[in-house]
Amino acid sequence: MDFIPSTDDEQFRQEVRSFLREHLPSDLAWRGQQGYLPGKEDSLRWTRILHEKRGWSAPAWPREDGGTGWAASQRYIFEEECYLAGAPIPNQAGIDLVGPVICHFGNTEQKKRFLPPILRGEVFWIQGFSEPGAGSDLANLRTTAVRDGDSYVVNGQKIWTSFGTQGDWNFLLVRTDPTAKPQKGISFLLLDTHTPGVTIRPIVSLDGCGHLAEVFYDNVRVPVENLIGEENKGWGYTKFLLFNERALLGAESPALKRYLAKIRRYASCQRAGDRPLIEDPAFAGRLAQYELEVLAIDMMVQKILHQGVNELNGGAAIGSMLKVRGSEMHQKLTEMLVEIIGDYGPVFYPSPAEEQTEHEQSFVGPDFAPGLAAELFYRRACTIYGGTAEIQRNIIAKALFGL
Repeated sequence: MDFIPSTDDEQFRQEVRSFLREHLPSDLAWRGQQGYLPGKEDSLRWTRILHEKRGWSAPAWPREDGGTGWAASQRYIFEEECYLAGAPIPNQAGIDLVGPVICHFGNTEQKKRFLPPILRGEVFWIQGFSEPGAGSDLANLRTTAVRDGDSYVVNGQKIWTSFGTQGDWNFLLVRTDPTAKPQKGISFLLLDTHTPGVTIRPIVSLDGCGHLAEVFYDNVRVPVENLIGEENKGWGYTKFLLFNERALLGAESPALKRYLAKIRRYASCQRAGDRPLIEDPAFAGRLAQYELEVLAIDMMVQKILHQGVNELNGGAAIGSMLKVRGSEMHQKLTEMLVEIIGDYGPVFYPSPAEEQTEHEQSFVGPDFAPGLAAELFYRRACTIYGGTAEIQRNIIAKALFGL
């Protein structure tokens, strides 16, 4: 199946490239190209630029809520060009996860209150889903919220919260009816992380960063007006969000394409005996296989963009399919990138401060070595976060084969 881009799409791609050349700061681009995870300041800075220059900070939102009104193919082109240019990922928890939930299920007052600060890059959101003992099995969460007048009193714990220590606001799932079946007694709350009773503790991961955290809630009072939709109906909003998250995490074919481009570029510089590594038959064979696998993922994404999905053509499983295949390729390609630098692979290159540039770094080995190992370590978790690969395969089997 071949999807031929329209003339309008090609013109739009050139417009995006021109915008990136003009407005993407070089320090942000360098850190992104090296593979360093963007922190709060980089993410919000880029969001502000997108919003102030073109109103492009939330491409997938409805136009009436501040989105762009772009077609799916345009959103994909925009994401691809941003990845390839090294632009930092905006605050995904705000832009891609809770933002669409508020757009679709929030009331008028919630939209007025919460959406504009996300669009303008003024607030950094974090997600409160996983708990000890309730990760991929999310419906068994135990954090509770008890109604007390005009507030809910929240008690419990969340874990593996991405960028938890940097969050301004936290959307979280809580159990509001302990007597109901697991999926029936869950509600969706929005919580200011500066509320008394919230404690956030960083978790240092293999890449040497503290971008993960555990969050504790001790009699935290959350106004009832911060409840999304109806009480005990949060699981339905969660399924909407999880489909977006799994498709987002798995369908990062622009990121996979950036890995491939880096592999080709770096392998052309590194030597294998008396020739460039890219000319080594074993290496070239592996790379060709990986390119085919990325092409297959990209074709699946293109099919969704052009044909859409529904229950009849695998819509219930498509996010999980992309999550599984995309996660596996993230791991394979980051492993290959580290292999390219050989003996410099084990060298620890600390993540630069967000205000630092390439010229302020001091390191050994090839100039492209920093960031590669850190990204490899980070991607070891991608078959776990957003729902483990095993759980995703169960979802696929149930949705497509009735197992």
